[in-house]
Formats: sequence, C-alpha cells, structure tokens
Amino acid sequence: MIIVLGSFRLPLESFEAALPMMEQVIAATRAEDGCILYAYSRDTVDAGLVRVSEKWRDRAALDAHFQTDHMKVWAQERARLGLSERDIRVFESDEGVPV
Repeated sequence: MIIVLGSFRLPLESFEAALPMMEQVIAATRAEDGCILYAYSRDTVDAGLVRVSEKWRDRAALDAHFQTDHMKVWAQERARLGLSERDIRVFESDEGVPV
C-alpha cells in the first residue's frame, strides 16, 4: 500500500476560486483504479494551509494518477492560483493497525 501525506499553501484571496477545482480533482481521483483514499483538508488553525491525505493500492496506481488529464489541468491551475510551499511525501506501508 502507498500512503501520500503532505500539505500546500494557498493565498486566502485564491481559496474560494480553488474550491471547485479541488472538488473536481478529488472526485476524478477517487474514481481512479487503485485509489483508496484521496482528500484535501483545510487546516483549522492556519486557513491558508491545505493538508493532503492519499492511500493507493500500489505504486503503479499512483504513477498512473500523475498522468491523468485532471492532474495535468490541476498542476496548471494551482500555479495560477499561487499555490506554494507544496510538501508532499510518498510512503510505502502495510495495512496498519487500529489505535
């Protein structure tokens, strides 16, 4: 299993314009083969910070995700919106255990 965790920052004045785009990317990604979880969450303390959480069946599914049209469009749009401080990491994991 592949876990992707990270964050990025959006200027507050761009946030409302980014919401529909993020919703489209999330919906399209969740429909991809191998996607188990894909979510963006606005930080409750730092309003310009967005947390990224993803879970993929395997690395091949994640690699295919990066080649999709919706991710290519999102890459262009996020640059236009002023997205910065993007720090997203990929981890290989087992199924984990409940805590």
